[in-house]
Amino acid sequence: MPAPRYAVDWDALSVRVVFGILAGIALVFLVAPTLIVLLTSFTSSQSLRFPPPGLSLRWYIALLDADQMQRAAWTSLVVAFWTTSICVVFGTAAAIGISRGRGPMLKVFDILFMSPLVLPALAFGFAALIFINRLGLSPNIPILVLGHVIVCVPFVLRTTVAALTQLDPALLDASYSLGGGWWMTFRRVTLPLIAPGLASGAFLAFMASFDNVPVSLFLADERTEVLPIHLWQQIETNLDVRTAAVSGLIVVLTLLLMVLAEWLAGLTHQMR
Repeated sequence: MPAPRYAVDWDALSVRVVFGILAGIALVFLVAPTLIVLLTSFTSSQSLRFPPPGLSLRWYIALLDADQMQRAAWTSLVVAFWTTSICVVFGTAAAIGISRGRGPMLKVFDILFMSPLVLPALAFGFAALIFINRLGLSPNIPILVLGHVIVCVPFVLRTTVAALTQLDPALLDASYSLGGGWWMTFRRVTLPLIAPGLASGAFLAFMASFDNVPVSLFLADERTEVLPIHLWQQIETNLDVRTAAVSGLIVVLTLLLMVLAEWLAGLTHQMR
């Protein structure tokens, strides 16, 4: 006898309820610390306190005179810029090779390129430090950029491969048949069509490099101070309230950049 139409699928309902509760708990644990940092950054007191006794913009204004923080932020921007630029070049080349090639070795190369996302960044940073010391080298900015490239290039690779899978091969064949070489075809056909995926990967690589702590901790020399390491040291030593202001500024700018990336490049669509 068929079940009545109004019968409730209790199994499916219970699964949805359980997953909804787990998602809500995860959302609270992810969002609550960020909200606490944002509220604390507007405190009017001389120390980090939550809840703040009053609200003020004094610590954001104090960032204008924080020369050491500004230098660290500039260093992080420079490292993230060069990291992103190199990741875009190598990630695009690897994505084209993987998406167009055939054979079992391509799967091996794909896994190799994506392995930095599985390997703990702290273990990679420590191993990289030992490796460069065995080569007779010492930590510096080029080696720091190289370390960031290794852990950030998977973001560009994954989004670019996803964009290339949506590319119609007939467009490439049409370009070749009309006399266009591989460079013209790439510049006039392939690149404009995969630009949203490439931009999404570049955004993710930039943010991953700018916020990276484990690799920077091992591969930055004593004269190179990036912003995440500087904030970590400030929190460890004197709990400078300006660190909360910098963190709040980073959170707001990241959200704005994510909205911009979603609007221009469809970030969430490119990551599917």
